[in-house]
Amino acid sequence: MNEYPLWKNLLILFAVLLGAFYALPNLFEQNPSIEITPLRGAQIDDATVKQVEQALKQAGVDSVGIERQPKKLLVRFSSTEAQLKAQAVLEARLGDHYTTALTLSPNLPGWLKSLGAEPMYLGLDLRGGVHVLIDVDMDAAIKQALERYSSDIRSYLRKQKIRYLGTRVENGGITVRFRDIKSRDQALPKLEEAFRNLLIEADDKSGKPLLHARLTPREELAIKKFALQQNITTLRNRVNALGVSEPVIQQQGDRRIVVQLPGAANPGRLKEILGATATLEYRLVDTEHSVADAVAGKVPPGAKLYHERNGQPILLKRRVIVTGDQITDASSGLDQRSGSPAVFVTLDSQGARRMRNMTTENVGKPMAVVFIENRTKTVMVDGKPVKRKERVEEVISVANILEPFGRRFQTTGLDSTEEAHNLALLLRAGALAAPIEIVEERTIGPSLGQDNIDQGFRSVVVGFLLVLVFMAVWYRQFGLIADVALAMNLVLIVGILSLLQATLTLPGIAGIVLTVGMAVDANVLIYERIREELRNGNTPQASIHAGYDKALSTIVDANVTTMIAAAVLFIFGTGPIKGFAVTLFIGILTSMFTAVIGSRALVNLIWGGKHRLKQVPIGGY
Repeated sequence: MNEYPLWKNLLILFAVLLGAFYALPNLFEQNPSIEITPLRGAQIDDATVKQVEQALKQAGVDSVGIERQPKKLLVRFSSTEAQLKAQAVLEARLGDHYTTALTLSPNLPGWLKSLGAEPMYLGLDLRGGVHVLIDVDMDAAIKQALERYSSDIRSYLRKQKIRYLGTRVENGGITVRFRDIKSRDQALPKLEEAFRNLLIEADDKSGKPLLHARLTPREELAIKKFALQQNITTLRNRVNALGVSEPVIQQQGDRRIVVQLPGAANPGRLKEILGATATLEYRLVDTEHSVADAVAGKVPPGAKLYHERNGQPILLKRRVIVTGDQITDASSGLDQRSGSPAVFVTLDSQGARRMRNMTTENVGKPMAVVFIENRTKTVMVDGKPVKRKERVEEVISVANILEPFGRRFQTTGLDSTEEAHNLALLLRAGALAAPIEIVEERTIGPSLGQDNIDQGFRSVVVGFLLVLVFMAVWYRQFGLIADVALAMNLVLIVGILSLLQATLTLPGIAGIVLTVGMAVDANVLIYERIREELRNGNTPQASIHAGYDKALSTIVDANVTTMIAAAVLFIFGTGPIKGFAVTLFIGILTSMFTAVIGSRALVNLIWGGKHRLKQVPIGGY
């Protein structure tokens, strides 16, 4: 009685040690650091490391260490002042071929890193940074879609040689005007067949030959979803230019986007990036003239000199085939012929017609994709910030036209599937699918974030110590067992959060504090049941056994209901509420493990098995 088999004790010990191992990185100091990530055409090599070292040495900035990691370079500093000064120096020295991101990096020993142990991420409220809530204008997205459908309907009617007077987008739909009822009745079945995503009906009340078309509920939902996802992709690509490590860009509700930039200290620059406009252009490559002559200043008429992202000059024709405004969708995949990476692009009707005509005349010739972005930069002039607009134009892809294509086509000649995926993102994120408006903006300073960390840590410690004292006084030696189980519970919570690489926020700390108080509830139920069994005259060993067994169902019921509440908060909550729900849910699971299984293992080892107890050191019975 009251004895676990050896394998179960070893399993409990292994779980606790594993949790302690993954919780260990959170005890190490975190250095203010800069992550240097190469852009297209650049790489991290010995020359880059030497360049960084020389730049910091010349500026008189001392670094704690420079560490090469996969696809990035990490430079550590002893203070945030040195970190900020170094970022300005490195941005000036490295230029546009690299991005520099402010971050905190734990000073972990090599053996701990090699085993994949990492500390928890700190959320915006603990680390400081910028929080922006963005609203997407869904009405504008629907209107843009109706405009495209209106253009497609006109093209279709002309192709079918059906006489009509015109189309107009109004009242959330499309009105098509005809010369007579015969033309309208002729167009109705054909339009219904060609445009299955529209609900089309004749207007018999106005006395005029009209057709009214509106989006199906399914198509309207798809357009809104696409607009939101495309805007998220666009904003994610733009935010990357800010140089912020671990940004959070996620959907909130049906039409809003949350952008959180931990460590960002310049909200003005964030608004500049979010408000920037970008587009794409498809142009033919000018193969008839010399690029060298163009570089020397002799650009031929009808051509324009561009540069690829690796700095290679290229000569393109001035005539634009299609722009990014005419791209309705883009996705990455594999070419069916060669199996090489490819990007599949879908154009609207006007762009498809222009692309069809141009590619029919230029099969076998190269075509380039030009990425264009209008940025607003803030520069210091005579000690005052001045905003300047600049236009960035660079060729992101060049591929041969294999055959004529129009509405949907593919771009090949890419080096890898990753490059194809990135190009598809650029194509979709070239411009916002719908207008956005910043409806909320908050800036949290790093000093306030540190204050939050200190206060949160103190709250956990104070709550933990008070519970320890209460349990030790009220339940004597059994209370000390509960205290050990509570400590195990805290270690497991931190270990699991670190293993999942979860983001710790203030509400998350609140969840941990709440778990500390709730974790001993199970032990209280068990110990009171043991006391009751002892008062009924049962033997000490039988009372311990009955206390754990009979209290189990009550403990499970109470914790399952709380877990359900935590799951509901996570599913329907947003932002901080999700953080609270995650720590609460994990805390409930670990508390059931430590309070029931862990504490019983300790009780069995100390008083169980063949021990002959005359009384149970639990007090109060």
